[in-house]
Amino acid sequence: MTRRAKKLIDFLADNHYLSEEDYLYLIKNRDEETAVYLREKAEKARKEIYSNKVFIRGLIEISNFCKNDCYYCGIRKSNKLCERYKLSEEEILSCCEKGYRTGFRTFVLQGGEGIFSADDISEIVRKIKKQYPDCAVTLSLGEYEKSDFLKMKEAGADRYLLRHETINEEHYARLHPENMSHSNRLRCLKDLKDLGFQVGCGFLVGSPFQTPEIIASEFKFIEEFSPHMCGIGPFIPQKDTPFKNEASGTAEETTFYLSIIRLIKPNILLPATTALGTIKEGGRESGILSGANVLMPNLSPEKERKKYSLYDNKLSSGVESAEEIEELKKQIAKIGYDIVCDRGDIKE
Repeated sequence: MTRRAKKLIDFLADNHYLSEEDYLYLIKNRDEETAVYLREKAEKARKEIYSNKVFIRGLIEISNFCKNDCYYCGIRKSNKLCERYKLSEEEILSCCEKGYRTGFRTFVLQGGEGIFSADDISEIVRKIKKQYPDCAVTLSLGEYEKSDFLKMKEAGADRYLLRHETINEEHYARLHPENMSHSNRLRCLKDLKDLGFQVGCGFLVGSPFQTPEIIASEFKFIEEFSPHMCGIGPFIPQKDTPFKNEASGTAEETTFYLSIIRLIKPNILLPATTALGTIKEGGRESGILSGANVLMPNLSPEKERKKYSLYDNKLSSGVESAEEIEELKKQIAKIGYDIVCDRGDIKE
């Protein structure tokens, strides 16, 4: 670790910002010693706010139909080999019932974009909140108009996760077809924050054409936007997409960046994603030890889980599944953390 890297990490831990140039220096000078020091600072920052608590969310993947054609995604509209499904309202509520009995107090409804209307989503949210008033509902369903987001908020939705994928407009254009708008993506994030949602953004680590300079700008955006949640995970290619032969991102990059994000915003809700667990055995635990404090086991109907194939070999069984929550608790306890069954709201 260079003297400058240590100085920058110490400054970030105390002040929660750096210049893009300084973020770039840390990215380009990542090594094992620097990663360990950064991780120690991130763990300390997280423990000061959340102690050793890890929050769980019940993930319900409500549909793998999608109107978009993102070049990296296995459920893209053009993928004719994807076996499609769409959960009914009854199936979604059944997942919530099972999750509530298991101990979940946050449900995450995630799915392809443009499939459920705002009215349909609002009605589902309303029923979940009526039946489980002590639970939070997070939505991750893509772009809508501000008036639609308002309907969802008024129905009782608490959080909205909308990964922006990349803050760089030119990079965005290389990952998506022309009809997808980078500015509209960012508009949605602003609208969600204006409406009072707990808002999450996020980017792909190691996506095709990504540069260290782009990653540095990601950190500056997160610093300035100040999201309540941030979902980052390694890019993993999917065999039926244009990027099927591209190299994956790495767990080492991802955990390094998780630590930086924790120091940018010490109280952030930061998932150790399924992709991180997929790309490396023990990746989930590495994420927690690097500053993450959220896990999202899968509550979707078992017969549909493998169909939500955003990338190859996506984990959906074992401790990634809600049915194995007790085993997950044991694994997380082994690294000194406790899974808690509550809403897990951000501590302001």
